[in-house]
Amino acid sequence: MSGQEQKRWLPALILFGLAVTWGSSFILIKKGLNYYSDMEVGALRIVIAFLFFIPFAFRHIRKVKKKHILHLAVVGIVGSTAPAFLFAKAETGIDSALAGILNSLTPLFTFIISFSFFKYQARWFNVAGLALALAGALGLIIVSGEGNISFNFYYAMFVVIATICYAINVNIIKYKLSDLNNITIVTMGFVMAGIPTLIYLTFFTPFFPTIVAGGEAWKGLGYIALLGVVGTSLALMIFYYLIQVSNTVFASSVTYLIPVVAVIWGVVDGEVFKISYLLWISLILYGIYLVNTKRLYMLKKRIPGNIKS
Repeated sequence: MSGQEQKRWLPALILFGLAVTWGSSFILIKKGLNYYSDMEVGALRIVIAFLFFIPFAFRHIRKVKKKHILHLAVVGIVGSTAPAFLFAKAETGIDSALAGILNSLTPLFTFIISFSFFKYQARWFNVAGLALALAGALGLIIVSGEGNISFNFYYAMFVVIATICYAINVNIIKYKLSDLNNITIVTMGFVMAGIPTLIYLTFFTPFFPTIVAGGEAWKGLGYIALLGVVGTSLALMIFYYLIQVSNTVFASSVTYLIPVVAVIWGVVDGEVFKISYLLWISLILYGIYLVNTKRLYMLKKRIPGNIKS
């Protein structure tokens, strides 16, 4: 394979690997919640990632300039810490598979923020895709509620807020931190978020007394450690690299495959997946496809000419 061919296929391979990794994150959160509270799971995920990046910090802090500090703080707090807590809270009320499916809203909010604040050009079919995907998400929340829609909607909204956080993060990295490499971004982001989160975990949760007591708590820590190191630390370094070598919309499209992986894990773990869900999932994914599309081709027999981007 030539260098040019490798360059062409590399983003797609990275996208697939990230989908498998992040698609598995929801079941790991669920497993962790069997042993710890949602606040402990969220804090542990960030603290473990923070400890992982400490060796990198001394080298990469020299690359950070004053103009980067605020944006790196946003990356660490909004892009990583807030979603970690939000997803843990959400999965105390909804299945891991549903959380994984709703996570696919990330490209929609990425599109909205790019269009609103960073002069991303949109076409009518992008807007139509946005409406379709949101309708699909709402329909999925309603039908999965099984008569208790308000309960389901409440917990699902934590996932929606998390996807908005991810969308903000993607755009900040692309448009405000493009002069930093991916390892510097993720390392310094976690350094800024990790210290206050470690303080919270130590003094405001019962984690350390629980872990000292031993027992099953260590098993739960194993699930969260895997989530923190592989599903957060390594995956984010690779994801930030993908943003820089492609574009924000393509990078956030990793959520096309995440629901598939999340659903597979959910079914394996005994969660209920109804055939009717496929209609709403299809609506979400088709909407995301339209959001990501730059040029929409029509059949010439029906509509003369093509719609130009």
